[in-house]
Amino acid sequence: MNKRPEITISSLDADRLYKLIDSLPKNSLLGVSELEEELTRANIVDPPQVPPTIVTMNSTVKFSVESSKEEFVLTLVYPKDIDESGSKISILAPVGSALLGLSQGDEIEWPKPGGGLIKVKIEEITYQPERAGELHR
Repeated sequence: MNKRPEITISSLDADRLYKLIDSLPKNSLLGVSELEEELTRANIVDPPQVPPTIVTMNSTVKFSVESSKEEFVLTLVYPKDIDESGSKISILAPVGSALLGLSQGDEIEWPKPGGGLIKVKIEEITYQPERAGELHR
C-alpha cells in the first residue's frame, strides 16, 4: 500500500492544527512533517459538511493495528487534552496523525518512531463531534 487514502478535514480542525504546528519549536517532534503533509493533501470542508464516517479531532475511533492484530478505542485530541485515562491519543503521536481525516474502513501505512511502517485500519467512528452537532468544540 503506497498510496494514502483520500482524507477530509474540517476547516476548524485544519486552522487549529496549523496554529499548533506553528507554535512548536522547529524539529521538536518526529511526525510533525507527516502531519503537515496530511494537512496539505487534505480535502478541507466546513464542519457541517464533514461526512459522519470521517475521523475528526475529538472523534472516538475504533481502529486496529495489523502487525499486532490489536484493536483500540481512543479519542483523537490536541496535546493539551491528553490525560492519564489512557483513552486518548494525541494528534502529535504517529498513530494519531495517521487517523485524522480517514473514513470508516480506510487503511493507512504510517511511519513508526525508530523506522518502519505501521498499518492502521479504521473499524468504526463511535463518536464524531460534527455528527453530534458540536461544531465548535
